Amino acid sequence: MDKKLVDEAKTLQKELTGHSHRYHVLDDPIISDARYDRMLQRLIEIETQYPQLSNAQSPTKRVGGAVLDSFDQAAHTLPMLSLDNAFNDLDITEFHNRIVKKLNREDILYTIEPKLDGVAVELRYEKGILVQATTRGDGRTGEVITQNVRTIRTVPLTLKSVSDPNRKNPDLLEVRGEVIIQRSDFESLNKTRLEQDENLFANPRNAAAGSLRQLDSKITASRPLTIFVYGVGAVEGIEFRTQAQMLDLLKDFGFVVNEHIQRQKKVQDIPEIYQAFEKMRDTLPYEIDGMVIKVDDIPLQKELGQKIKSPRWAIAYKFAAIEETTVIKDIVIQVGRTGTLTPVAILEPVNIGGVMVSRATLHNEDEIKRKDIRINDTVMVVRSGDVIPKVVKVVTSVRTGEERLFSMPHTCPVCDSRIHRERLGRSYINRCGNISCQAQRKERLRHFVSKKAFDIDGLGKKIVDQLVDEGLIHTFDDIFTLDVEKLINLDRMAQKSATNLINAITASKNISLRRFLYALGIVHTGEHAAGVISKAFSSLDAIAAASRDELEQIHGIGVETASAVYDFFNHPDHTTLLQALFDAGVTISSEPVTESPVLDNYFAEKRIVLTGTLLQLPRSKAKKQLELLGARVTSSVSTKTDLVIAGEKAGSKLKKAQEKGVDVMDEASFVSLLNKITGQ
Repeated sequence: MDKKLVDEAKTLQKELTGHSHRYHVLDDPIISDARYDRMLQRLIEIETQYPQLSNAQSPTKRVGGAVLDSFDQAAHTLPMLSLDNAFNDLDITEFHNRIVKKLNREDILYTIEPKLDGVAVELRYEKGILVQATTRGDGRTGEVITQNVRTIRTVPLTLKSVSDPNRKNPDLLEVRGEVIIQRSDFESLNKTRLEQDENLFANPRNAAAGSLRQLDSKITASRPLTIFVYGVGAVEGIEFRTQAQMLDLLKDFGFVVNEHIQRQKKVQDIPEIYQAFEKMRDTLPYEIDGMVIKVDDIPLQKELGQKIKSPRWAIAYKFAAIEETTVIKDIVIQVGRTGTLTPVAILEPVNIGGVMVSRATLHNEDEIKRKDIRINDTVMVVRSGDVIPKVVKVVTSVRTGEERLFSMPHTCPVCDSRIHRERLGRSYINRCGNISCQAQRKERLRHFVSKKAFDIDGLGKKIVDQLVDEGLIHTFDDIFTLDVEKLINLDRMAQKSATNLINAITASKNISLRRFLYALGIVHTGEHAAGVISKAFSSLDAIAAASRDELEQIHGIGVETASAVYDFFNHPDHTTLLQALFDAGVTISSEPVTESPVLDNYFAEKRIVLTGTLLQLPRSKAKKQLELLGARVTSSVSTKTDLVIAGEKAGSKLKKAQEKGVDVMDEASFVSLLNKITGQ
C-alpha cells in the first residue's frame, strides 16, 4: 500500500475531526465549508480504494453506512428513568423538604438545566471510543442506533480532553443526552420536504425521533440533528463529585453542554431561575418545555436513590400552558358532519409557543355568553402542547366601545335551513337539520374516509371538497363508483394519482364491523362507542335489529348513544344507504372479536405493512392477530402507513418505509410485543 496515501488518510482523519469539532461544538470554524467538503470527499476516495484505512472513528462515518434490516436491542447498564413533574413553587418546596428529611441536612445545592424537548439517548464509550448508542426505550432496554448516532456531528467518535491531552480516557463512560433539531433547521427541513411533496413533520421533536430511527443511516445523516449532554450512566475509571464537575468534564471531552445550565444553586434561587428560563423560552434556538432540577452532590444522589420509575434527587419543573393576548377580528360558524354549529374566533395572528395561531374554538353559544366574548375584544388565548387553541378570558379593561355582541344565526350559513337548538348534557347546541347541507355532506364524507374509518389513502379534505363541488359524490356509496375518468379532471390529479386513488378505494372495501360503524358518523357514536357496540353484537344485522333497551344495556353505552344508534338503523333512508354500500362491494370482515382491549394496545388503529419472511409465525397468522387487535394490515407502504414489520430478506417495501420515515419493527420485537399484549 502506498505510504503517502496512508499518511494522507491519517492526516485527513485527524484534521477533519478537529474542524468538525470547531464548527459544530465550538462554533468557531477556521476553514470554509467548501474546503471541508473537498477534504472529506478526498478521504472518502482513499477509504473506498483502501477500506482497511477506514475505522469506526473516521469522519467518513458521519455520512452514513449500510442499510440495516432492523434495530437490535440492548439493556441499559443503569436504568434511564423518567422524572416526576412539578408545576408550581409549592411542588418544588415539597420536593426539597423530602430531600432534607431523607438526608437530615439543610445545605442542599442544585444544578438546574433547561428541559429540552427532544429524544433521550445513551452513548457508550469504551477506552474513549464510541462503541454503542441506544434510545431510552422503556428505560431499561433501548434500540441500538449506533450507526445513526455516528452521523451526528456534535457526537465525538472518540473522547479527547481539550484541557489535558495526556488525561487517560475512562475504561467505560456512558453519556446521556437529548438529541434535538433546532427551530431554524426544522423550518428548513420542512420547507425541503414540502418542495419534494413529502409529509411535513409536526414539530422538531417528532422530526428528531423519526430521523434517529431510520434503518438507512444516510437519511439520518441528511437531517440536522444535534445533541446536548446532561448526565452519565455507568462509569469506570473516572469519578465525579458533583453534577457541575461532571458537566465540565463532559464538555472537556468534546461534548456540547447547554450554556444556560445554572450550577450549585439554593432552593431559594429556583423561582427566579424558573422565571428567567420562561422569559428566554421563545428566544432560544431550540424548544424547551421547562427545567430540570438535580441535587448537585453525586454521593447524595446515590444516597437518595430512586423510586420504581423516577429518581428521588431530580424533578422536572414544567412551564405553564402558553398564553398570548390578541384581538378577535370576527366570529364565524363552522358546520360539522352532524349539523352542529360551532362558533370559531378569527384572531389577529399571534405566535404562541412557536406556532402562528389565527383561529380558536369558542365551543358553543353558551360559552360565548358565559365569558362575554365580543367581536373586537382583546382576549387571552391559550395553547398547551398540541391542544387546539382556545380563548380563556376577555381583557375587559381595554374595551373601547367598538366591541360588538355576537348572535348565533337562525339559519344555516351554508344551506340557509332553519337552525334547531338542542340540549346536549348540561349545555345546548345549535344544529342544522338539513342532512343534504353541503357542509355536512363534506364533513360526513371526510369522516367516512378518515384513517379510523375506511382509511382511504389519497382521499383527503381537498379532494373530497372537489368531488362534492363537482357533483361527483353525494353519498357514501358514490365513492365506490368513482373511476379514473371521473378523477382525471380534478385539480392536481394525474393518471397515476387517479389510478392509485381508485386502487386505494378498492382495497378499503373490506372493513371491520367496528370501523364500519364508526365510519357511518352516527350522532354520539365515536370510536370508543363503536368498538363497545361491535363487541356486544356479532354482526351489523344484529346491531340493526337491536331494541333501544338492548343497546342501553351495553356496559359503557348511555341513553343518548343507544337512542342515536337505534334511530339511525330504523330510518328508511339509512337502510337504503347501507344497501347501496353493500351493492357497491363493501363487505364487513367476519373475524371474531378478541377479548383483548382492542382500543388500548400498541397496534390498535395503526396501518401496518408486513414484508419479508416471518420465521416465528406465518404471515397469515400475524395478519389475523394484528387485525384482531384493531390494526389494519395493508399491502403497500404509503404516507399513511404507521408501521412496517420487516422479516428476513425484506426488500422494496422496507426501503420505501425508510425513505418515507415510517417506523420499522423487526420480527423479534413484533413477536415479543404481541405476546405481551395477548398474554401468550
